[in-house]
Amino acid sequence: MVVPNCQAAFAMLRQIEPIIVLEQLGSTLFDTALQMVVRDRCVNATDPGHSSEDAQQKAMTDFYMINNLIIQLTPILPALFLARLSDSGRRKAPIVSPLTGYLLSRLILLLVVVLKLPLQVMFAAGTLLGLSGGFTAYWPGVMTLASLGSTAADRSKVLMRVEFMYGLAGVVGSLVSGHLFHLYSSSLGHGTILLIISTLLHLLCLLHSIFLLQVKGVSNGEPKEDRHLLLHVSTNAPVVEAPVEINRVNVALLFVAAILYDFAVGGAIEVLGAFVLKAPLSWNATLVGYGNAAGCVIFLSSYLGVIGFRRCCSDTSLILIGMVSFAVGIYFMSFVTTTLTFYLARALTLFALIPMTTIRSLLSQQVPASSCGMTLTLLQLALKFASLAYIPAFTKIYQGTLDWFPGFVFTLASIFTVLGMIPISIIGCRSPQRQQYEKI
Repeated sequence: MVVPNCQAAFAMLRQIEPIIVLEQLGSTLFDTALQMVVRDRCVNATDPGHSSEDAQQKAMTDFYMINNLIIQLTPILPALFLARLSDSGRRKAPIVSPLTGYLLSRLILLLVVVLKLPLQVMFAAGTLLGLSGGFTAYWPGVMTLASLGSTAADRSKVLMRVEFMYGLAGVVGSLVSGHLFHLYSSSLGHGTILLIISTLLHLLCLLHSIFLLQVKGVSNGEPKEDRHLLLHVSTNAPVVEAPVEINRVNVALLFVAAILYDFAVGGAIEVLGAFVLKAPLSWNATLVGYGNAAGCVIFLSSYLGVIGFRRCCSDTSLILIGMVSFAVGIYFMSFVTTTLTFYLARALTLFALIPMTTIRSLLSQQVPASSCGMTLTLLQLALKFASLAYIPAFTKIYQGTLDWFPGFVFTLASIFTVLGMIPISIIGCRSPQRQQYEKI
């Protein structure tokens, strides 16, 4: 009895799920630590003609603007290279390489805190993370291994379990991160213990991926489209027969909608971390961790929303539900002045992650199966290059409106979300959605 149980536990240990949990726990601890370290390092920033708090906000957002541009753009070519390695049979490559980058970046922040190095050293950490493939390579690699480790009948449930574990680990890690940040001794400052734990979690994760992770072999008879690393569509999408030709109009409309929505979401999140640290919110590390946990809850609620709404809604309706959810919630965020109203605004965005997942699913239905992987890859590249515009744009707009309406960027994000709803509404009018849904 004991031996079979041990064998089952060891078999579970060799799956991808432990890596997902360890990495997400370590990343949520790191995110809170970075946010607080940036705040502390920018506390003495000065800017002629501005108050000390506005100068601090400008310094913080300038750092995040440069750091996020590095993280967004440097992984593009490495991720494509790792994707080709994966498709050629080296399935661990897009897992091990990004985890190495994650470990190095966490270690560098730890050194920045302990040795009191300049904050700009983190730009090098972001570059190393990007060159390793970053999240751009890591998450498709995770989904690929999860798919290969399941049967076709169980694949949807397995991928859903992966998404759920990722979100749940994020909630747990974020909730404890703020409390761990405050732990210190006479020889260690705030955040050191938190970063040590984060680094150890990523080290354990990397060692697990190298020595324990089991990769299922792929038979030559498996369809190429099923093996492609870059093909990541909704795990809850109904099976729809691929068209013979590309529906160019729908593809163009979906690209426009995805770019506008990503512009809105990415721009708002870009400044949200700095927004909660200024008056009247003035969050400490504990509240920052709770706020990050609220963001991870949205990850869970969005996928639950997909399960529930798909029974009675078409793909375009799902996208619009998610967009309305984000537009209303982020508009409400413009007028947040207390922690309670912040969580109310977050609650309104519970389905904000539905649109991008469903857009990818719907996009895959507009092209032949042989073009699906490349189409989704082009969409991902388009979103990457869109970040070149929204990251500096929202940062500079936020800095310019600090004195009279710091929440203006959230109103702007709401407007861009409404604009993104227009192409989706056109697709809904052009396509016989109800007939298609009934056939499904």
